[in-house]
Amino acid sequence: MPTLLISDLHLDVARPGMIVAFERLLAGPARAADALYILGDLFEAWIGDDEDAEIAGRVAEALSEFAASGIPVAFQHGNRDFLLGRRYAARCGMRLLPEAAVEPIGGVATLLLHGDTLCLDDTAYLAFRERVRSAAWQSAFLAAPLAERRAFAAQARAESARHTAGTAPVLMDVSPRAVVDAMAGHGVTRMVHGHTHRPGLHVFARNGLQHERCVLPDWYDAPAGLWIASDRTWFARFD
Repeated sequence: MPTLLISDLHLDVARPGMIVAFERLLAGPARAADALYILGDLFEAWIGDDEDAEIAGRVAEALSEFAASGIPVAFQHGNRDFLLGRRYAARCGMRLLPEAAVEPIGGVATLLLHGDTLCLDDTAYLAFRERVRSAAWQSAFLAAPLAERRAFAAQARAESARHTAGTAPVLMDVSPRAVVDAMAGHGVTRMVHGHTHRPGLHVFARNGLQHERCVLPDWYDAPAGLWIASDRTWFARFD
């Protein structure tokens, strides 16, 4: 059976159709997978595991039912939902992955990343990332009332949109050096990541071996993902 990998769904109440699409994916096509990997940005924003919005309950219910069917689910933090913790993961039946994880997929050791750490030229984002990933910042943020956290998340999304609009696209793509270093450092010839919203399969040779980098599609236009089997890799839409 193939493995299904998805990322950058950015589920949000402002896009109810994609919430429904995710529920349909879990109830339908994803049942053909031997495992499901969500490589970050499942949500447009995540303000803590005490989130009481309806969307949190709907997603948890759909994922827990899916996991209960016997198909393992693994989740890796993205730049929008890095505060998703063990409590919500347990509610969903998901296994939390580290920031960089090597998993056997289709018989090949595969490096899984969200992808933001590969974008070395996006220095403004990396500085912001370093600040909000600190234990002190997260502790202070999670201690604030939900209303304050929601307001911060809305402001952060607006600032992110302005940053994206005002930054050259090439600066927000991965650094080739970061890709090579990450793969060499983990001793793999295949990497899968999201974040850049530039889906595709990139093949290159290094040290006489073929390497491949699979970039997952986002869900802004349509629900889609990547299937990996022992003999082939392919993208698919789920609408």
